Amino acid sequence: MTDLQITLFGAGGVFIVGVFSYNKWQEYKAKKSVERAFSTDHDDVLMREGDAPAMEAQEPVLRQEPRFDAAPAAKAEPSFGAPPAAVVPDAPVHAEPSLGDAAVEAAPAVPAAPAAPAQPEVSAASEQATSLVDPLIDCLLPLSLEAPVRGDKILPVLQTLRLVGNKPVHFIGLHVNGDWEPITHGGVYTKMQGGVQLASRSTALNELEYSELVTRLRGVADEIGAEPEVPDMMEVMAEARNLHRFVAGHDAQLGVNLHTNGAPWAISTLLFALEKQGFDVRPDGRFVMPDGEGGHLFSLSTNVTLAEETTPRLTLLLDVPCVAPARDGFGAMVACAKALVGRLDATIVDDYNQALSDAALAEIAGQVQEFYQEMDAADIPAGSTRALRLFS
Repeated sequence: MTDLQITLFGAGGVFIVGVFSYNKWQEYKAKKSVERAFSTDHDDVLMREGDAPAMEAQEPVLRQEPRFDAAPAAKAEPSFGAPPAAVVPDAPVHAEPSLGDAAVEAAPAVPAAPAAPAQPEVSAASEQATSLVDPLIDCLLPLSLEAPVRGDKILPVLQTLRLVGNKPVHFIGLHVNGDWEPITHGGVYTKMQGGVQLASRSTALNELEYSELVTRLRGVADEIGAEPEVPDMMEVMAEARNLHRFVAGHDAQLGVNLHTNGAPWAISTLLFALEKQGFDVRPDGRFVMPDGEGGHLFSLSTNVTLAEETTPRLTLLLDVPCVAPARDGFGAMVACAKALVGRLDATIVDDYNQALSDAALAEIAGQVQEFYQEMDAADIPAGSTRALRLFS
């Protein structure tokens, strides 16, 4: 073998080793990039307060899948403000000394412990931020900012990502005053948090929607100078399906019907009677009973098209998870039906035209109360902001 051949073999070996090493290096860089993009081991910025470096050095908060199959040990509304002192749920802030405590009576010289300090009030903006990006029903999307940003600059960019499928996407920011709030013109923010609703009345967030969200979120983050922390898709999908099972299992609508005892009612006569009863006519032709605060308690249908001149049947319908128990939507609906019975000469019947007695209506009312208790146990009270978002 000549010297030239030996030299060529050596050069070829060096070249092959170099290519192999280069490929290994590229593979290592790609793997680290993917790990950074899809790592779930990160701090949840909503669970930290302030911007102090000591806080940023804390251990990451693990995501916990919400459960709707059992009552929580203690309800705790998520907070974006400073962490309050320990408070027993549903207990008054100022504790009165107990006069029946034998130990206290035996040692009267010991002064009573000072009352717990009053807790700072949560601002309206912080409450709104909690309702927009809610850890119980949203997938949280933390965004680390390279530098503080003004709301005026980033709002136009955020407006491009408001929906994924039929799931709303919201963004809030940590204002320089230390409060989380919806991002507004004139505000300056040091951190951001996004949230996409995990489920709606119709569907759960799916893989295709989540992939679209991640792609669009990265584009938004690049424009505003932020780095998103993307949760693991499999965990998010499990949470979404779990939440949607709860929504589907509590999507209850209760109706009572009024059937004429004689000839069908003329629509023109009905309009007058329903207005006298307090119903409003919506632009879409629906009749609704207002609740006095801009919403409605229940609705009424004539069960015929607008072209019809008469109808023998009316249906009053209550969207149970969307009306707070304190408003007693079912009781108000039954009272309205009984009032219309006298006004229109009708009978209250079920969907099979069987008359509904007072005992049957009372039994249904008891079932409604049990339904409310189940929603309370899941920390999604009927009529609450959470319930209205999920059942809209």
